Amino acid sequence: GAPGCSGSRSIPFEFERSRSESSGDEDDGEEEEMEEEDPGARFGTDDGELDSDDDWEHSINLTELTPYILCSICKGYFIDATTITECLHTFCKSCIVRHFYYSNRCPKCNIVVHQTQPLYNIRLDRQLQDIVYKLVVNLEEREKKQMHDFYKERGLEVPKPAVPQPVPVSRGRPRKVLGSVFRIPPELDISILLEFIGASDGTGKFKPLEKKFVRVSGEATIGHVEKFLRRKLELHPTCQVDIICGNHLLEHYQTLREIRQAIGESAVQDGLLVLRYGLVVSPL
Repeated sequence: GAPGCSGSRSIPFEFERSRSESSGDEDDGEEEEMEEEDPGARFGTDDGELDSDDDWEHSINLTELTPYILCSICKGYFIDATTITECLHTFCKSCIVRHFYYSNRCPKCNIVVHQTQPLYNIRLDRQLQDIVYKLVVNLEEREKKQMHDFYKERGLEVPKPAVPQPVPVSRGRPRKVLGSVFRIPPELDISILLEFIGASDGTGKFKPLEKKFVRVSGEATIGHVEKFLRRKLELHPTCQVDIICGNHLLEHYQTLREIRQAIGESAVQDGLLVLRYGLVVSPL
């Protein structure tokens, strides 16, 4: 951590003032004469100016700042600090992305981040991350080494850090940049179409999703899709959800990327991975 709290030095002026107050009125003339002859004496300098800014520096322990630079999910220092735009709570990027596989609420304040795609409402906080790297010694170097080792062990190319591109200076009136304001995060690399194939043995009436097009990460599993359907349709725990792709009944552990690769183009329609879901309700 940072050095302990050193405090600021006492100012000689305060000492002189307290001494004059305690000596009574008889010393007033002497004090006034000393002010006129050497005004800098009260301030501890020869030219009458205040001490340098170094005398006012205040050191604190890193533990005092720790609550502000820790991720409440993994309890570690922020790595790729990412902030939810709805409530401004910050987490590690990997932690909050993993959390949003299961929930669309902020893990800290429980606010609904987005009804269907909470990953749309998160942004990297590079300034905060720079602060964390400056406060915690060797944290950035350790993270870079771990990332390098991770890719090397798997025979993958280590991604290069993004280099900011210089902004060309143009004269005259700035041009309006045309393009889509809405950008889809690269983590959401698979689009799926959820088709309802009905309910059997049911005692209630079920309707298909109002929004059946969903964009998710390829690492999401069928288990995640089922949880999404249960929350959206408000299904009872006794209701069984079967998810089918083509003619294959899918298992909970299968990821969407694996399914797309295994089944091939027959599972894709207009670039969408087509998943059909059916509900089996046990009689009450």
